[in-house]
Amino acid sequence: MSKIERIIIPSEPIGSLPRPDDLLSAIRNHHQGRMTTKRLDDYYNRAIETTISELETIGSKVVTDGEQMKPSFLIYPIKQLINEYYTFSFDCFSLKYADGQQRILPRLIKAPFRYATYAYTYLDMAKKFTHLPIKQAVISPSALSMVYPTATIKGYSHEQFLTDLINESEKDIRLCLEKGAHCIQLDFTEARFSLKIDPTGQLLKDFVCLNNRVLERFAFSEQHRLGVHVCAGGAQDCSHTFETEYLQVLPKLFELHVGHFYLQLASEPERERVLACIRKYMQPWHRIFIGVINPIDPRIETREEVCEQVLQAAKYIPIEQLGTTDDCGFSPFDDAQSISREIAFEKIRARLEGTRMAEEQLMAKKGKIK
Repeated sequence: MSKIERIIIPSEPIGSLPRPDDLLSAIRNHHQGRMTTKRLDDYYNRAIETTISELETIGSKVVTDGEQMKPSFLIYPIKQLINEYYTFSFDCFSLKYADGQQRILPRLIKAPFRYATYAYTYLDMAKKFTHLPIKQAVISPSALSMVYPTATIKGYSHEQFLTDLINESEKDIRLCLEKGAHCIQLDFTEARFSLKIDPTGQLLKDFVCLNNRVLERFAFSEQHRLGVHVCAGGAQDCSHTFETEYLQVLPKLFELHVGHFYLQLASEPERERVLACIRKYMQPWHRIFIGVINPIDPRIETREEVCEQVLQAAKYIPIEQLGTTDDCGFSPFDDAQSISREIAFEKIRARLEGTRMAEEQLMAKKGKIK
């Protein structure tokens, strides 16, 4: 009797996890001048080590640093330059959430555009604490393009800004590849948000085009290690664009030159419509990681619920191209405290156990067919 080949469905985190209470206190003390940067770094190191250790303990085969050191997924490259190169004004681009909170991008007032922090620095720190594959998230160039939507600095054209942005974004990704990241994930939360600003979809097309100007600089083999994450946004128990039509985003999304797609799905009310759209536009070289955990809902999913979602997705997506993930990061900003750290890890445990349960059921089904 021939041996049945084992079914393996990879399961990966998106990125951010809630920070420990002592780290949050240390960050506040540092902001208020009551703690040195060196002392704060000790808290960061401890939080990263603990985060990775907990992910390993619950069985995650791919880990992240939980973005413990990132001030936010959105502005980490320019955070250190804000006082000198940027200003905040009424017309700045902002992500507006359902509860009224806003996450504002500053406006560039001094040329040239450049990064002060590259994501490989977070990767290097994480590598000290694990031998497992590490996934590294980076911000999409389309998100940062909104710091300079029109030319307002004398002698600095918008096209020159885009050239500088594309160069810096490529460098951010390439350094992570060179440092051995398992996968580099572009956070593209503004994809769905763009339809709120421009319902015609032209802004979304522009965003995809800009991102591809970066991605096309990588060889096809390198693109297989690149991915993109889209969601309706998640911070403090709410989203910024849940009301927009997901099916308008997906066709353009699959034009991106990446191999991995991390797609919000757990919180979608009509999952089968979304899965049918994914099946229509995905390509044979794509891996689709479906969201099976809702990070902004404090209720912990059961492994049976996760398993059911995976089995449903397997009806639309070939098993060899299927993966699981969370809808979004659990703590995309360093002040986010809506979900406790303990709940977040229990949700991740449910994702991992539910995925394994689905593997077993699909294996059993495969055996019966044979």
